[in-house]
Amino acid sequence: MDAAFTEEQEEIRRTLRELLHKRCGPEEVRAAAGTPEGYDPALWRRLARQLDLPGLALPAAYGGVGCGPTELALACEETGRVLLPSPLLPTAALVAPLVLALGTERQRADLLPALAAGELTGALAVPGGQLATALALTAPNDGDWAGGGRAGGIQARRGGGEGEWRLYGEAAQVLDGHSAGLLLVAAHAGGYARSRTLVFVVRGDAPGVVRVRQTAMDETRPLGRVQLREVSAALLGEEEEGGGGARVARELARAGAGAAAALAAEAVGAADAALGRTVEYVRTREQFGRPIGSFQAVQHRLADLYVQVQAARSAAYYAAWAVGAAGGSGEPGAPGLALAQALEALRAVAGDAIQLHGGIGFTWEHDAHLYFKRATCDELLLGPVHRLRAHAARTADPLGLFGTPGRAEVPA
Repeated sequence: MDAAFTEEQEEIRRTLRELLHKRCGPEEVRAAAGTPEGYDPALWRRLARQLDLPGLALPAAYGGVGCGPTELALACEETGRVLLPSPLLPTAALVAPLVLALGTERQRADLLPALAAGELTGALAVPGGQLATALALTAPNDGDWAGGGRAGGIQARRGGGEGEWRLYGEAAQVLDGHSAGLLLVAAHAGGYARSRTLVFVVRGDAPGVVRVRQTAMDETRPLGRVQLREVSAALLGEEEEGGGGARVARELARAGAGAAAALAAEAVGAADAALGRTVEYVRTREQFGRPIGSFQAVQHRLADLYVQVQAARSAAYYAAWAVGAAGGSGEPGAPGLALAQALEALRAVAGDAIQLHGGIGFTWEHDAHLYFKRATCDELLLGPVHRLRAHAARTADPLGLFGTPGRAEVPA
């Protein structure tokens, strides 16, 4: 691994940081999060047209830039720095890689150029709030999370037309599920005896799709509830021989590795920005006739946070490099470990930022709470941290040298 970034990578970081610095202050972020979409559509179009942000990691043959996970991680670090509400993570880190890996050539040609241009946004709908499990980040992807052929989850059955499927069920806590133009829906097909998990393509405005934005603690990360009432859908890709879902599970895990690396970088950017704001505050806030930043206890506390953020940044960069070097899968456990470390760093920085801002920091309306809410909700979305670490350890230790093979002793 070359730890130095190329000139092109540094240019991506610098250009994006300058643009977001001008357009994404705390008030602008709150205003964008309060829109029906949950983000600023005009800013999203500008990021897509000027910086090709959603197509950064897509091949040039499908309208993308042709970069990789490292460049996407650098972009996510900058969007995380300002807590940018945008469809970048679900579109570029989840939906686009799955379409590229599983889709037929016709599906790729139809969907990927629109995703790369920012004209179409995507969301991955997984039932039961089991996104982390579906992406093989906190537990093995065995398919039970999609309903297992029993009541609940999302069920798929063949429709009347050739290649047509019908979906019925519900998925909650779907990233940008309330506004995305394209839904990739993970559903069980084949009944209980021959059940397998497949991924289906559904247009957001298809008949039978009912969507609503959910109330969440972190308004900068919009979530939606998606109900599917006998919705006509198309299978993403082609059915495997034997009707199994091994390839789907494998590609979901690959997408999970890339999403973990991107989210880790985003969390590092948020933690670094929160720490910078806190350092700036303690330099000016006076107590007992001197800035509180001059007290040794405060200095030691901030130094510990700085080390934690830098360690998380190194882990996030390595995870992004490993995902690209391994063709999308990453070194076993590396993305999950990097995500755990980044989420833990963000949680620590956000919590201490509130305390070091004193009485004003404890008011719900203070900017420090934006970072605290992001830290809390991201861990609920793809965590918790102890499960990320436990599953990463099990993945990297298939022989069970440090425990029982095939099992993770994880507290409930």
